Amino acid sequence: MSTHSRTLASGAGWRVSRFLCTAGPQDRPFEEQHASVCVAAVTHGTFRYRSSRGSALLAPGALLLGNPCTCYECSHEHGTGDECLAFHFAPDNWEGIVAAVPGARAATFDAPRLPPLPQLMPLLTEAEGAAGTGAAAELEELSLRLAGAVMTLLADRPGSGRDPTARDERRISEALRCVEARAHEPENVSLEALARDAAMSPYHFLRTFRRVVGMTPHQFVLRTRLHRAALKVRQSDDPITSIAFDAGFNDLSTFNRHFRRAMGVSPGAYRARRVSRRMAA
Repeated sequence: MSTHSRTLASGAGWRVSRFLCTAGPQDRPFEEQHASVCVAAVTHGTFRYRSSRGSALLAPGALLLGNPCTCYECSHEHGTGDECLAFHFAPDNWEGIVAAVPGARAATFDAPRLPPLPQLMPLLTEAEGAAGTGAAAELEELSLRLAGAVMTLLADRPGSGRDPTARDERRISEALRCVEARAHEPENVSLEALARDAAMSPYHFLRTFRRVVGMTPHQFVLRTRLHRAALKVRQSDDPITSIAFDAGFNDLSTFNRHFRRAMGVSPGAYRARRVSRRMAA
């Protein structure tokens, strides 16, 4: 098993790092310990995270939640490798953040993860884009914003229902990796196609996927396409029409509507914001 961690930016009480793991089903997990509060955004791959707070399958867009001095294991029973963008907070810094969040009940996490919620996508897209440039000041602000968003969502989090079976998780993990690889191919990531590949009825697949991932297959496919498109809009000067079609959208009006709903602005305005920040810097 091979793991690599690289610090992207750090300051008093916080640090942002990119973590790459190449472990697969043949590798046995080993126990590790969180040295600080950790909120890690999964950017690629899937893996199972186990700690004293529970166990969960993490997909792209999900957030791993780690308490300081807590032991944990990560395993890859259903595929090889993952990549995360990890935000680390010193306990006293974290307690100060939590104290400022209305409704937050405790400074420790009572759940192992947050699913890939639509509310988090604009923030995580910004974070991944900033990580690519190593902008320390921007990453510090994003760290604080992400911490506040996480605690706000946890304060309103409903019960999670019964745990999925190991067989359910294996099937859904394979579906998640299929979406990662082929999100731009509508015929291969439809509910019918994904359910057929998982050897499940569409209804059973839909219910199981939502229980494991925290959102429906359509919502996850849409989130994957929009996230990739937003990064491309932010990082390149490619025509927005080309970006939309390459991401798997069939027409520009549909892309614009979904993009505005997810990111709060049109693709053109989102790109203009990047240009204005670059000029200001």
